[in-house]
Amino acid sequence: MMIRSHVLITPIATSLAAAALLLGCGGGDDEEALPQLAAAQAGTLANCTALTSFSFASTTITAASVVAVGTLTNAGQPVGEHCLVTGRMNERTSTVDGQAYAIGFQMRLPKEWSGRFLYQGNGGIDGAVATADGGASIGSGGLLRNGLQRGFAIISSDAGHTNAQNPLFGVDPQARLDYGYQAVGTLTPMAKALIRAAYGKGPDRSYIAGSSNGGRHAMVAAARLPAEYDGILANSPGFNLPKAAVAQLWGAQQWNRVATSTGTAPNHDLESAFTQAERRVVANAILSKCDALDGLADGLVQDVSACRSAFNLTRDVPTCAGARDGACLTDAQKTVMTDVFTGARNSRRESLYSGWAYDPGLASTDWANWKFRNSVRGGRDPVAVAHIFTAPPVTTALTDTLAYALAFNVDTDAPKIFATSGVYTESAMSFMTPPDPTNLDALRKRGGKLIVVHGIADGVFSVEDTANWYDALDARLKGRAADAVRFFRVPGMGHSRGGPATDQYDALAALVDWVERGVAPDRIVAGARGAGNAGGVNADVPSTWSATRTRPLCPYPLVARYRSGDVEQEASFACER
Repeated sequence: MMIRSHVLITPIATSLAAAALLLGCGGGDDEEALPQLAAAQAGTLANCTALTSFSFASTTITAASVVAVGTLTNAGQPVGEHCLVTGRMNERTSTVDGQAYAIGFQMRLPKEWSGRFLYQGNGGIDGAVATADGGASIGSGGLLRNGLQRGFAIISSDAGHTNAQNPLFGVDPQARLDYGYQAVGTLTPMAKALIRAAYGKGPDRSYIAGSSNGGRHAMVAAARLPAEYDGILANSPGFNLPKAAVAQLWGAQQWNRVATSTGTAPNHDLESAFTQAERRVVANAILSKCDALDGLADGLVQDVSACRSAFNLTRDVPTCAGARDGACLTDAQKTVMTDVFTGARNSRRESLYSGWAYDPGLASTDWANWKFRNSVRGGRDPVAVAHIFTAPPVTTALTDTLAYALAFNVDTDAPKIFATSGVYTESAMSFMTPPDPTNLDALRKRGGKLIVVHGIADGVFSVEDTANWYDALDARLKGRAADAVRFFRVPGMGHSRGGPATDQYDALAALVDWVERGVAPDRIVAGARGAGNAGGVNADVPSTWSATRTRPLCPYPLVARYRSGDVEQEASFACER
């Protein structure tokens, strides 16, 4: 059975009232009304293969071919006929490492075009040109209709390096900058010109969307390219990615204090610090104290703020009287978990990254992967910190990522993400993050909109970091951030998707409605991917839930509270404080 109304924004009276309070608090009467952008107008693709002759500065088109209807599918449905264009930009040989670099890309141009352009951001450390379909890469646990099915002309890229060059592309300073922000800036005008060549006009409305590092790309674009994009969707954004990676190394050192399976890689198992059974004990304790705070005990902790006071790890989780048996935590384990959730800090107790929210999703495999595996042996975090975010790069770290992570000195090594050195004239915090994260004036004043969605149980990018950013943005805008920017938390969801959560939602449709029709998202309907879900089943969905459970995602700081009716349906919940 398909989940109902994933593309609908379904406000009810109580959430409208709450949203009005949200929008009306603070601010001043002198604030000018933000402009309303016009809707995109459809067009039809002309000659696909003729695009091999498309000319743009520093661009090589390698192929242009028609892709027949049904060649690609999504959620069991065929994707329509479209034109696939592949190419490269800015081919060069590095004077620093001697490697050949280029920004590889593909564009998929639908025969029946909506008049919209979508830049699809990649995740991880890039290096591959993903299928440009506007689907899983932009977030959510499986869109039932992806961007290509909706008529978007879509581009994806490798951000200027290949998988074979990961992670040592960080030795080349230009490759760092391309990965950070310049590839998006370089590709955007070319993509719009290619669309103009294909359809006889440029895009009426332009969007950028992505998850994880792609969410970071989106948030950077909101600050750096506000004139290029009308709508921006950032899922699970790592907009402070260098800081988050440093925090993961610091966290690995904390977990190592109570790990029982230690030694050289690959036998060193940080998950022995907190086994899945022990994390389930903590998850159950969180549910016991916080689940019903939103009016219904349903396996989801909606009221994160109230949970901070209601749940206490030391008090509410059983303490082992003897040896660990999977049903308790030792005092040492509780100390380490408290330290990690408080947030990474140096020896002077100065914060290096935000803290974390307690959520039952910490029992999931995805959470463990980020905390115990990606942070050490062969993981993304050590190689990213050493090779891409440190100036100059520490190329020897690749030989033993575990040793590098456990020896990382947060007092002397962590500050290097803010440093420049020789040919590395921009620090990681300069090329990876928005230059002024709370200054979105240019985007707002031209009618642009930004939606941010983040799982509360994200194990690598803290939802608390995103909330802190939104609070600072709202303070700067005197309580009017929600006029152009809305932030939605997803209880139980891990990094980008998964976890005991309603992780299937259509924020892209909500964004288009907001940008082009002025329909602000007072809620986004999210569904559980239970048995039979067309977008793919989420193994973390509890068997006690309806396979088609829905919940409203509410704009921060509002919370989905149960009012009356079917406990499995979003219409029974109101977005309130």
